[in-house]
Amino acid sequence: MSKLHTKEKLEKEDILNLFNSGCKSDTDFNIGIEYERLPVSVVTAKAVPYEGDFGVCNFLRAFAKSENWDYITDDYNIIGLKQGHDTITLEPGSQIELSIKPEKSIFDLKKKIDSLNKQMAPILDKFNINLLEYGVSPLSTHKNINLIPKNRYRIMAKYLWGILSDVMMRETAGIQGTFDYKDEADAIRKFNIANKLSPFMTAMFANSPIRGGVETGYKSFRALSWLNTDNDRCGFCGKMDEDFSFEKYVDNVLKSPIIFINREGIPVEVKGKINFEEFMQSGFGDFDADIEDFKLHANLYFPEVRLRNFIEIRNHDCVGKDMIYAVLAIYKGILYNEGAMNEIEELLSGFSYRDFAEFRYNVPKNALQAKVRGIEAYEVVKDILYIAEKYLIEMNTREEKFIEPIKELALEGLCPADIIIRNWNGLWNRDVKKLVKYLSR
Repeated sequence: MSKLHTKEKLEKEDILNLFNSGCKSDTDFNIGIEYERLPVSVVTAKAVPYEGDFGVCNFLRAFAKSENWDYITDDYNIIGLKQGHDTITLEPGSQIELSIKPEKSIFDLKKKIDSLNKQMAPILDKFNINLLEYGVSPLSTHKNINLIPKNRYRIMAKYLWGILSDVMMRETAGIQGTFDYKDEADAIRKFNIANKLSPFMTAMFANSPIRGGVETGYKSFRALSWLNTDNDRCGFCGKMDEDFSFEKYVDNVLKSPIIFINREGIPVEVKGKINFEEFMQSGFGDFDADIEDFKLHANLYFPEVRLRNFIEIRNHDCVGKDMIYAVLAIYKGILYNEGAMNEIEELLSGFSYRDFAEFRYNVPKNALQAKVRGIEAYEVVKDILYIAEKYLIEMNTREEKFIEPIKELALEGLCPADIIIRNWNGLWNRDVKKLVKYLSR
């Protein structure tokens, strides 16, 4: 491969411009969603592979042909579909992710997702595929789930350390929400609030207790897998520092090891030999850093809350029965209202960074019963829901209705996993096919 140097050296100011470009008027604020589901066989309840006549790749082909979507490819392999600003992409273990163009209203996002689900339904039926709204593969484990043929995932799987990194990549499915900010101060305030909320939200939406056909002892095995994946790039970023800034966030990203860079469409593996700061200063082999390198590197940095030219909140199990919209509604009610942010900051002011970190470690096992300093997550969640609902009602958008499904559970101290565990040890008699049937409704 020939030498390739950029004309001008990449400076931190170039990177900061990416974050400043996200600033917008609050009248232009939107909400986005990335929504992952697990493809399992209607017949066997095992994970549906990428390959084969009735595999996920051929499902994408059939859907693209039926609904006129374009292919997204990697080395000529189909790894997703796109139509306008919407995409259907594959995660490493063939999990199917919908990424919808951000909208002002949760109703508009729901309308688009409902429409896509309706379009996909007959083709999924033809392929005997269930898309489960669940946080971890219920029967197949990473040992028998192949990676899709995407160069990025092949390189990541070799590099990422942590005893559950393969579980995270190949078995899990989650929901991510994206939210806007008006300026740097607003971005950092929302970033800190979202980080503080994250263990409580993980607890509220915990939905992955059964994995590999057995009860794991964890209410969110998905959250456990993230606790045990590459701490160089996962966890909380910035320690919820009130003096945090775009520059401090960038500094954290720059200090994380580089997995790989791309040149002329070909991945060049760096394997963590240098971090991005060193790459900017001294290059790597024949290559100098450019802004596209930073964008790729920042996308391979996986904190609980990620800053981009919007705020991406990443820490929720996939859930069913329209609870995915409750995730968005809670954050909208809080992050898009000054009074709500004031109340949440007051509510959480008694907790230290160490307390939030301890909640994060306790929640995968105990969910709403997780305790720190004698305080149960459930007690905090009740107030979070009250504040979010109150300010959504004040906004007069009718979006408070989306909180109802999770509120019914949470106010009883329950999360979706608790219902599954109760049925698993009762009516279902530990039959994974009955779990899949429940998750398919």
